[in-house]
Amino acid sequence: MSPKRPEPMPVVKRRRDAALAALTDRVPYIGFLGIRFQRHGDELTAVLGYDGKLIGNPMLPALHGGAIAGFLEVAAIIELAWTELWEDIESGAITVGDLEGGAAPRMPKTIDMTVDFLRSGLPRDAYARARVNRSGRRYASVHVEAWQDNRARLFAQATGHFVMPQADD
Repeated sequence: MSPKRPEPMPVVKRRRDAALAALTDRVPYIGFLGIRFQRHGDELTAVLGYDGKLIGNPMLPALHGGAIAGFLEVAAIIELAWTELWEDIESGAITVGDLEGGAAPRMPKTIDMTVDFLRSGLPRDAYARARVNRSGRRYASVHVEAWQDNRARLFAQATGHFVMPQADD
């Protein structure tokens, strides 16, 4: 009996991309804000593409605080769902057909989100990365950092707590 051959990289990449699309396509707010995700292996970077509708204070101009908070919450939820889904994606337990047929997992639900606005969000693209601090069967905690031109110069950060979906929900 020969050992199982690894899947060709295009198949793995397609399965990962399909999994990410299945997660993000389920949340209309992601499309409304214009958020997209850059994926490198298991690492996600959320990108909030600049759009004039996101300006809250036209005198500065500065991004609206609600748009920033929504961006950080979306980044946290997708990172948490992605982290939970990653093992099934890599093992092949979830196929591209499953995902395209709507078999994506249920999304975590926000308990609370604390946002620190460190400086004004400028009228340009913004980036965010989330880190899952704790993820159990029922509860998870995620930290998110957002920047624009310089990763070391954050303009916002947040910590969120989430209820994890249960199989019987």
